[in-house]
Amino acid sequence: MTDLPGLRKRFEPQLRRVFHFYWRLVRSMTLGVRAVVLDADNKVFLVKHSYVHGWYLPGGGVEVGESFLEALRRELVEEGRIELAGEPVLHGIFFNSHVSRRDHVAVYVIRDYRQDRLPEPNREIVACGFFDPAALPDGTTPGTRLRIAEVLDGTPPTVTWR
Repeated sequence: MTDLPGLRKRFEPQLRRVFHFYWRLVRSMTLGVRAVVLDADNKVFLVKHSYVHGWYLPGGGVEVGESFLEALRRELVEEGRIELAGEPVLHGIFFNSHVSRRDHVAVYVIRDYRQDRLPEPNREIVACGFFDPAALPDGTTPGTRLRIAEVLDGTPPTVTWR
């Protein structure tokens, strides 16, 4: 049987370069959106993608003609079956230089939402769930940990993603 996590980890740097080369041709700058979704116990919602290693805040790219909030709504439904019930609060906009010199990510804090159930694993999201910030799963990315600490612990925000 093929070691999919091993293959994913091995080819992830090349895949990122290919995607960013493509985005560079079709976009002058890449924009992304992520959400710190908190439940009533301040547990944070994280997702694990099939194509990159680690646990992340839900989110993704802002498409041409789409606003940050439209992208946020779309990504939350796609990755977590999460529907906004109130207005998200902008936490900050971060320069994501470890991915590209052209990438920026807007991060929102969400406490008012509906989720009827966790989504079933699919081709994009292989796992997801709410986690206690003091016991985040192994592989939670550094940028994800920083945003959670900023929101919940009052750690001063950085300008860069990590």
